[in-house]
Amino acid sequence: MKYQDGPSTEVDVLIDSPIERVWQLVTDINLPAQFSTEFLGAHWLDDAPRVGARFLGRNHHRALGEWETISFVNRYEPLRVFGWAVTDPDKPSSCWWFELEQEPGGVRLRQGTVMGPAPSGLTIAINAMPDKEERIIARRLQEYETNMRATLEGIKQLAEAQP
Repeated sequence: MKYQDGPSTEVDVLIDSPIERVWQLVTDINLPAQFSTEFLGAHWLDDAPRVGARFLGRNHHRALGEWETISFVNRYEPLRVFGWAVTDPDKPSSCWWFELEQEPGGVRLRQGTVMGPAPSGLTIAINAMPDKEERIIARRLQEYETNMRATLEGIKQLAEAQP
């Protein structure tokens, strides 16, 4: 898999809670910081949430250090989808999203991401070791999945704990 192909991953969980409660949690841009080992938090730069609204996010990775990015909400359908593009809405370094779907057993919550097409911190490693591009991408996708699973499980616990 090559970076230029837009590698992606997605995880999901079934939550026994009203969809309104799950929506409230996924649109709290700071909440994932409680569960992720990489995401440190964010704050809105514009009135939000809405398509076009921006937020500043802070991240940390042991190999890259700490950095900030500006993200742009590119998908916003209440009770259905909340997504954002990182660094540039037209040519992002990555896109992220939460999707909610009502099912007989509760709310199916999905979180996903796609890399690129613009360069990101990952491209530094790929450019330094082009022969290891597929392994670099696979490891990064695994890190994303681990943090997304932790985030979804945390959201599940919070949503199901509310009476």
